[in-house]
Amino acid sequence: MARPRAEDFPEKQRAILASAAAVLGGEGIDKASMAAIARRAQVSKALLYHYYPGKDALIFAIIHSHLVRLDTAVAQADDPALPAPDRLRRLIHVVLETYRDADDAHRVQLDGTATLPADQREAIHAIERRILRRFATVLQAVNPALAGGPMLMPATLSLFGMLNWVYMWFREGGPITRADYADLASDLILHGLTGLPERRA
Repeated sequence: MARPRAEDFPEKQRAILASAAAVLGGEGIDKASMAAIARRAQVSKALLYHYYPGKDALIFAIIHSHLVRLDTAVAQADDPALPAPDRLRRLIHVVLETYRDADDAHRVQLDGTATLPADQREAIHAIERRILRRFATVLQAVNPALAGGPMLMPATLSLFGMLNWVYMWFREGGPITRADYADLASDLILHGLTGLPERRA
């Protein structure tokens, strides 16, 4: 008979995933062991395997929960009634705020997605595509000339290129705040985006 889940399973699950993300992000996907994750989470290996049967399951759960949180935050913040530039700026702020304290999970996403089985990779990519489509819609609202053209997705991916690598250099308490950088990224995109033609020769 399968062992029933404890009433505090959601809390234990979040704690285990946070510990696993710290170990996987710090030691690397290949080097991190289930034993090290169990030690960091202060649980037995047996309990860890009860919740997650292997490292792939942990990697998927970390990435999936991280992206679901981001997707939900962006969807809740999006307001089509706002002027397009304000709508985009708001979403950029939300992304960077959601990334707060999520550096480990973000590293696991960047390094671990490719290691997952095909069905799990597709589940991850489906959420990523949903987030990108939302931003592409807003970028198109900022510059309607991008609609249906080849520059829309490169512009969207360029924005996320800025946001996704913030964890490499940004430090809380540094010379700029997270909100400061959100405004800087917004200004760079907005002022550059309005000058983008539908296509380049």
